[in-house]
Amino acid sequence: MNGPTLSRRDWLKTSAAGAVAARLNARAATAAPAPRGGAEACIFLWLGGGAAQIDTFDPKARGDGKKKAGSYYDAIPTAITGVEVGEHLPGVAERLDRCVLVRSLHHKIIDEHGAATNLLHTGRPTSETIAYPSLGSIVAHERGPGADGVPAYVVIGYPNVSRGPGFLGSKYGYVYLTDTGTGPSGLTPPAGISPGRRDRREELLESLRNDFQAAQSPDARVADAVAASREAARLSGPAFRRVFQLAEESSSVRQSYGGEFGQRCLLARRLVESGVRFVEVAHNLNFLNGTGWDTHNQGQLRQHMLIRELDHAVSGLLDDLRRVGKLDTTLVVVATEFGRPPEFDSGGGRGHQSRAFSGLLAGAGLRCGQVIGTTDELSKTIADRPVTIPEFHATIHAALGINPSKELRSPDGRPVPITDHGTPIAELFG
Repeated sequence: MNGPTLSRRDWLKTSAAGAVAARLNARAATAAPAPRGGAEACIFLWLGGGAAQIDTFDPKARGDGKKKAGSYYDAIPTAITGVEVGEHLPGVAERLDRCVLVRSLHHKIIDEHGAATNLLHTGRPTSETIAYPSLGSIVAHERGPGADGVPAYVVIGYPNVSRGPGFLGSKYGYVYLTDTGTGPSGLTPPAGISPGRRDRREELLESLRNDFQAAQSPDARVADAVAASREAARLSGPAFRRVFQLAEESSSVRQSYGGEFGQRCLLARRLVESGVRFVEVAHNLNFLNGTGWDTHNQGQLRQHMLIRELDHAVSGLLDDLRRVGKLDTTLVVVATEFGRPPEFDSGGGRGHQSRAFSGLLAGAGLRCGQVIGTTDELSKTIADRPVTIPEFHATIHAALGINPSKELRSPDGRPVPITDHGTPIAELFG
């Protein structure tokens, strides 16, 4: 027996209802709550220039530095059974069970360091119409400082637009420094200025700020500048300046971090202890090997100097965070803009590779002691579990208790999700 037939109108109604239901179901699925980690702060170690994953976190069979492709160094075992890293990372190898090694990062920007750096910091390609906020600025916006009298976001390195607040405005920008001994430029009052004289100056300046802002209202740029000036005054007090006095630490602690980069990592630990939410630490400001992580030509020959310095600093940082009881509440990230191919160029160095490279996560109560993703026999192609940059960012945000799908608002009112459709790496939570 044939069933009842539907008229065209009834059929259209049924189809439309089905389509609406499907959209609602899909929206409900995507709106499922993101995992939330317990991190209160993030220390983001930046290997600017493009660190070679095949010589560090994803070693393969040895090449010859000339015509035979492969790793430049031997591999060594780690605290994770069956997982190896490059021979110049013995400290990280011993502590890899406190880490998550992500070997399958990838994107499509190959030959432009600036564009790739911007992508790794903002999670989005450069746009001509909108300036997207960086990881640090989003964390500052969502979490704010963890204590009075400290900024939410500090960069230990040179200023750069890719680290900036984008459309969020200067309130969520960074305080930066390059010298760990003196602290941020402009926050130290001139010698001979007493606290009373400083307070009188600040009262006069505040009066001038108010008058100028009232005369220029409602100019958002003026409001941003006034807010930044007030923030600088707030941070110039003795409590925040004391964070930069590394001599307060014991000599054994300072030595455990190693040289210049290690001392910056030690300062990062002190900053997060003081309540700073996000600290970026740039590696190799002094170009230890002559080229930094951009290991074309001769830079490859002395790359081991960089790797050893990184190993010393990361090992010291992980141990010290555990010692002061901050490892489970601090997310440590090691990141770079892209990796390096297994082949060597005519000068004995390596080119650029963005289709497969590595990053490292540690602490934050993540399910550590595992590797996410694998690559082929030359660390050139991802074999399984690829991780996009938005997914990497979503994982960082989720570890800090931030919903990576939350929508921010651009200056024209357009909704902009915190990540570009990124979802956290599920294996690391719960």
